[in-house]
Amino acid sequence: MAKQKVKKNNNMKKTSFLNNPIDYTLLITVLLLLSMGLIMVLSASSPTALSEGKSSYAYFIKQGFFAIVGIVLMIGLSKYDYRKYKKLYILAYIVAILLLVAVLVIGKERNGAKRWIYIAGQSFQPSEAVKLCMIVFYAALLTKNKDNLKDFFNGWVKHLLFLVPVIGLLIVEPHLSASIVIIGICMIMMTLAGCSLWQIVVPGTVIGIPLIGIGIWKIQKFAHALKRITTFIDPWEDKLGAGWQVTQSLYAIGSGGLFGLGLGQSRQKYLYLPEPQNDFIFSVLAEELGFVGCLFVIILFAILIWRGILAAMNAPDMFGSLLAIGITALIGIQAVINIAVVTSSMPATGMPLPFFSYGGTALLILLCEIGILLNISRAGNK
Repeated sequence: MAKQKVKKNNNMKKTSFLNNPIDYTLLITVLLLLSMGLIMVLSASSPTALSEGKSSYAYFIKQGFFAIVGIVLMIGLSKYDYRKYKKLYILAYIVAILLLVAVLVIGKERNGAKRWIYIAGQSFQPSEAVKLCMIVFYAALLTKNKDNLKDFFNGWVKHLLFLVPVIGLLIVEPHLSASIVIIGICMIMMTLAGCSLWQIVVPGTVIGIPLIGIGIWKIQKFAHALKRITTFIDPWEDKLGAGWQVTQSLYAIGSGGLFGLGLGQSRQKYLYLPEPQNDFIFSVLAEELGFVGCLFVIILFAILIWRGILAAMNAPDMFGSLLAIGITALIGIQAVINIAVVTSSMPATGMPLPFFSYGGTALLILLCEIGILLNISRAGNK
């Protein structure tokens, strides 16, 4: 009886943080981003929906449904002990591999790439789930091997090998933007876990850049990547072809001015910007809400990243810290790259803007990630 009582008390201590107050700054920031995202999806998608013979609310209703389900899951996961994911890290890696194999086998090709699986008429992009799986996997693996991370081979080499099959399968699709995000997340997590940064910077730069350059130049499958780079250098040279999206995006941003044309008043969304509710939704936001609206959204993302870093710093264990920094890095990298692309600050990639770009399952997974982040913040909220 005494042993059972001690065990019960230990379990209560382990899960007592679940009753800690939630990080309201993070929660309110996420809800503001989500609300603005839904409003912009409604505004940006209406012309496209009408041109397809649908209701002008079609995209908004679908996105709104996934947002509601996502909020419910987010709240539920904010009360679920994040430490239980640590036991599932091998399963998470296997699921990631299986999802990427499945999309190559049963996925449907769209715009020259196999990135989507269709289930009951609903498209699902496995790479979104793979990102979360890899964050869980690396958080647990790095925690398990924390004593050997300073060694070059037991640190960088050993752990980067797990990325090879994942990145290889993504390149076959091809899905270069997801590859960049996953590599970036894992590199950040490995560095903060204790791997020496200088050990990878020099050899990675010397070996990696020439290999990437040769691969892009030689492999015909990546001819589109080279075209995007040349278009980025001078989008106006082929403004009716490869440079169309970028130039239309710049027109939208430029016409927005300081305060914008007004909500719903974008002109470029009327079939000038292809699928404006997706990767280039920030351009519509800039046109309608202007520099002030853009600055407000960027500040919200900055606050989210700050609270994510704070949650990682205050986490009671290494696994929680790495899990929080991985989720924060995922959101931060995607937001920075998306905004950089639409402002022609870097070559175009198919990178969604978190909370804004249309995509139900992607939004659902994102809100689940926020739920996990909120749970970790509870643990550090004393």
